[in-house]
Order: sequence, then C-alpha cells, then structure tokens
Amino acid sequence: LKEIVVNSNSSISLQKHLHRSERWIIMSGKPRITINRNKFYGKKNNDFFIPKRAVHRIENFYKEDVKIAEVQIGTILKETDIKRFSDIYGRK
Repeated sequence: LKEIVVNSNSSISLQKHLHRSERWIIMSGKPRITINRNKFYGKKNNDFFIPKRAVHRIENFYKEDVKIAEVQIGTILKETDIKRFSDIYGRK
C-alpha cells in the first residue's frame, strides 16, 4: 500500500506492469485516469482497478494536488516491474 501524490499540472508515467495489478482509491483532487484506451475523470472516493499489463497513467490538470491510495496485488511488487512508454521526467 502506498500514497501517490500528483502535483498540479503533472502526471505519472504512461506505464504498465507485467507482474502486478493495482487498485487506486482517490483521496483528494480531480485526476484524469487512463486505463488502456479509456480515460476517466475521478473524484474523492472513486476507485479504479488496473489489471496486470494494462497501460495506465494519472494526470492532474488542476491546482489541487491529487492524492491516491494504491494497493498493489501480484507476485512482484518492486519498482523494477514498470515498463514506461512516456515520462515527463525522462525516466525509462
């Protein structure tokens, strides 16, 4: 379990995991959630399931930070299980 904070006008990587799925619960803010080709706008207490191998991202276009509780489910829960497709910070 971890907390993800996405600052104003920022995002996490467009990414996928080969060995884990995730459940995201929005604690604050108004994120845009991408899961494969679908995009959703969330609000407090909404939850989203990201299946293993699904391409996903959290984006924040607003002034208020987005805070999300992330529950990871799978056999490998390390950060090495990230395949990034796009990243504003230049990570690979």
